[in-house]
Amino acid sequence: MRLQRGQTDGRSALFTGATAAATMLIVALLAVILGNILWNGAAQVSLRFIFGGTSEGMFDPQKAGIFPMIFGTVTLVVLMTIGVVPVGVITAVYLTEYARRESVLTRVIRGAINNLAGVPSIVFGLFGLGFFVQFVGGGLDKLLYGGQLHYGKPALIWAAATMAVLTLPVVIVATEEALRAVPQGFREGSLALGATKLETIRKVVLPQALPGILTGAILAVGRGAGEVAPIMFTGAAYYLAHLPKSATDQFMHLGYHVFVLSTQSPDIERTRPILYGTVLVLLVLTSLLNLAAVLVRAGVRARLRVEHG
Repeated sequence: MRLQRGQTDGRSALFTGATAAATMLIVALLAVILGNILWNGAAQVSLRFIFGGTSEGMFDPQKAGIFPMIFGTVTLVVLMTIGVVPVGVITAVYLTEYARRESVLTRVIRGAINNLAGVPSIVFGLFGLGFFVQFVGGGLDKLLYGGQLHYGKPALIWAAATMAVLTLPVVIVATEEALRAVPQGFREGSLALGATKLETIRKVVLPQALPGILTGAILAVGRGAGEVAPIMFTGAAYYLAHLPKSATDQFMHLGYHVFVLSTQSPDIERTRPILYGTVLVLLVLTSLLNLAAVLVRAGVRARLRVEHG
């Protein structure tokens, strides 16, 4: 039976309204969550709270500070980004520019990336403990220090390496999409002028895809800053009286500190302001890290537009 115009418009309006209602519901839930955190955490946030340490007491709202957690979180994210972006970009370049789509190796790599993206974060923590801490770190201790414990323990470097593996699929997928978006004519023009394939990729393709690569880095930062399960086994500490002095030291983390406050506090009602304040600072810090990457990406895009008229 053929639909009349009025019936078609009615169904279209119904689906449009349902979509709008679902969108408004999501926005409302987000506003409620953020509003609750802001309402309960704003009173706790102060210069003393942000720049204070833990030596005066972790569970005292009047004395507790979270600067060691902020320092550890930022350091972890920076090291993770340094580790994941080069590996993710190189992998994406191989899959996009060199690998044959029908080959068995390409299918295996893509299957591994897809499976890696679906692995629970707690599994990455166990992997990091077994591979980075015990195998790599323990092997370095046997090779360099005669078995004395130096690298074979939870540390900042192993937590960053674990988080890099966790966020690797995000960077690979974003970089692949950015590389595919570069017009094929750019490659052909570069090759026609005598450039090699490697020179074309390095001087033409990658600069054009840089904004998309930075998008992958932004997504990796957003996920890496908030994950807790992987670092519980590989480097995060319950309490430290000092900041980490090297990459082989343990560190404190905002997300792990939230877990500690919500599960280990002797008086949860008394420490609730610290909990909300820490969550608020974590959200703001993650937003600032993302904003910094977004501004860099915007600058790169503006420069590319100027260079290409």
